[in-house]
Amino acid sequence: NAIYPSEFLDLIDALHGAFSADGAELSIELDPRTMSAEWAKAIGAAGVTRASMGVQTFAPHCQKAIGREQSDTVIWRSTDWLRNSGVTSLNFDLMYGLPHQTMSDLEDSLENTRLFGAERVALFGYAHVPRIVKRQAVIDAEALPGPELRFEMAQFGHQYFTSNRYQAIGFDHFALPHDPMAIAAREGTLRRNFQGFTDDASPVLIGMGASAISVFPALIAQNEKNSGRYRMLASQSLLTASNGINRAEIDQMLGQVIEQLLCHGHARISPCQLAQRRASLQPFLDRELAKLSGLELSITEQGRPYARVIASIFDRFRLPDQTRFSSAV
Repeated sequence: NAIYPSEFLDLIDALHGAFSADGAELSIELDPRTMSAEWAKAIGAAGVTRASMGVQTFAPHCQKAIGREQSDTVIWRSTDWLRNSGVTSLNFDLMYGLPHQTMSDLEDSLENTRLFGAERVALFGYAHVPRIVKRQAVIDAEALPGPELRFEMAQFGHQYFTSNRYQAIGFDHFALPHDPMAIAAREGTLRRNFQGFTDDASPVLIGMGASAISVFPALIAQNEKNSGRYRMLASQSLLTASNGINRAEIDQMLGQVIEQLLCHGHARISPCQLAQRRASLQPFLDRELAKLSGLELSITEQGRPYARVIASIFDRFRLPDQTRFSSAV
């Protein structure tokens, strides 16, 4: 909702005109601070049934520290608008590890989320990377919780939601039992792409707009990041991708291993790949965070908080000391 509601409806009409999209499931990501009654009408008119709101936290002092101030009233009002517009699957994006955030602050946010009735929850760890996200430079790094508290927060979030009817989806998502994502997890059809966990089984994702990423089985391509150059290319009916990488067969195979570990907690490893990574896996096997039965690698229940770290062992492009982006604790 960073654009006008009328522009959103024009975009939906254009998509229906270009694609056979009857019966398509529409979802939208929203900033509750700029949600409005006009936007609610547009969402209802478009037939959107899934929505995700970037709530982050309900603690006012944490909101102020990250520049995301929004009252409980704003969240309540936005939730009511969405429900009345036909949204049946509502996701709240929450964060732990925020500046000045305490365990009590986190518990309050989790409790509010449950009371608001969100069908899905994504509980992410705040990643402080001011060298990449320039606006984070104003955040005091000294106010951030340390690694041990961050881990306790993630663990507490998992325990809270699973004790309150939510089903754990992977390592940082949760869904009520009736939600399509929870059903996909139970039926073994859960998928994961670069955007996160999904119940969408399509192997192709087409990104539209400046910087958008498209994914095909053998290719990942990113559109031109500069919006002016993107519009120029699109207006001339030229391909808008400016970056891309071919996915070799080994990359596709390892990608499937990573996805299966994150979505289902187990994957079959080829003898060659197992031999290459046995030493890296051994610490997790020794601590019973993972187990190996022949060529079948499984992540144990106590190993779920370490799922990202275990899965990353099969990323052949990730360097052991890579610190460009955020890392799992």
